[in-house]
Amino acid sequence: MINSYGFRKLKNRLFFVLCAVCVVIAVVPLASILFEVAIRGAPQLSITFLTANASKGGIGHAIQGTLIIVGLTSIIGIPIGILSGVYLSEFGNNRYTQSLRTINNMLTQFPSIIVGITAYALIFNILGSSKWAFSTLTGAVALSFIMIPIITRTTEESLKLVPNTLREASLALGAHKWRTTLSVVLPTTKTGLITGILLAVARVAGETAPLIMTIQGSRYFFRGLNGRIAALPLEIWTNSLQPYPEAQAQGWGAALILIIIVLTLNIAVRLASRRE
Repeated sequence: MINSYGFRKLKNRLFFVLCAVCVVIAVVPLASILFEVAIRGAPQLSITFLTANASKGGIGHAIQGTLIIVGLTSIIGIPIGILSGVYLSEFGNNRYTQSLRTINNMLTQFPSIIVGITAYALIFNILGSSKWAFSTLTGAVALSFIMIPIITRTTEESLKLVPNTLREASLALGAHKWRTTLSVVLPTTKTGLITGILLAVARVAGETAPLIMTIQGSRYFFRGLNGRIAALPLEIWTNSLQPYPEAQAQGWGAALILIIIVLTLNIAVRLASRRE
């Protein structure tokens, strides 16, 4: 009995050590990336760098463009993604559901460059003008193709965690199915929905390939939905290809700002949605 107990304790400690090692393996690369970006990007930060456009050595136009693009993408993608997840979880007990779920899972792994090409072709064919092919609207549509499957998947999985007893209690009181979903199921899984939205926003905020095929970047501030616009990922990519140390330093600064924006957004939403 003593030997058996000692062997179980040994296995427990071994498993704990293995888990700790895996955590370190996962955290060390991330920490090294953050450290490298902070060290190289922090010296570039200044009021001029954050507010001026490219002609004055700043990235203010790229910060504005990223916020606009992510905002438009969220307006398009969040409602569609949540409603799609609700359908698959609450109303999708039919023969089409599995096919839709498979397609959605495929879209989450779709190459982002293909998404950019698809958005370009879609806007060009619908509006019939190349004027809109490279524009803010086209970029938002492209990124929404990436955002929607992520939110759909997380919404469906979150709704599945809601106990059926809550649904049955609401239906027993005479509420309709849609009312039960809207007033009982969705508020119960609010934390899961917010997590999915944050994951999707963080994903699209750092995408570069779709933007190359849609907005193509700009050296100026926002000029309209049918005009080209700058974005931080595109600014980082462009500056990283330059042979000049000054341009590369601006790329590191833009990368640091992008990380700060995504981190601030996550913290702010978490604090705003935190339950008492």
